[in-house]
Amino acid sequence: MERHRTFSGVIWEATTGYCRAIRVGNHIYVSGTAPIEPDGGVFAPGDAYAQTRYCLQKIRQALQDLGADCQDVVRTRLYVTDISRSAEYAQAHHEFFAEHPPANTMVGIQALVDPQMLVEVEVEAVCPA
Repeated sequence: MERHRTFSGVIWEATTGYCRAIRVGNHIYVSGTAPIEPDGGVFAPGDAYAQTRYCLQKIRQALQDLGADCQDVVRTRLYVTDISRSAEYAQAHHEFFAEHPPANTMVGIQALVDPQMLVEVEVEAVCPA
């Protein structure tokens, strides 16, 4: 089965050995996407809404690179370091997926790689062949 990959250019892709997303047939799997700017800094430290929105923008770009978009997403997972801010994460999620809601899970975790990161998002999509 044919595979297509897309990369966002963050240093961790090269040093860890992963791609932002991979399309296998009509399925797309997007790696956990954190609020990391191209220069390696954390985007909007302390702002759960802005970080989630930033992650989802990066994810939308990866989907588009592989011939899909947000309406093709069937599953989202949000890993959050402060579950008490769930409304902020949910607000950003709603903006991207309200018209075509996927299955969703939000999980409170102890920490991400950088303590300034509040969220990491991964998605799965099924799109036209």
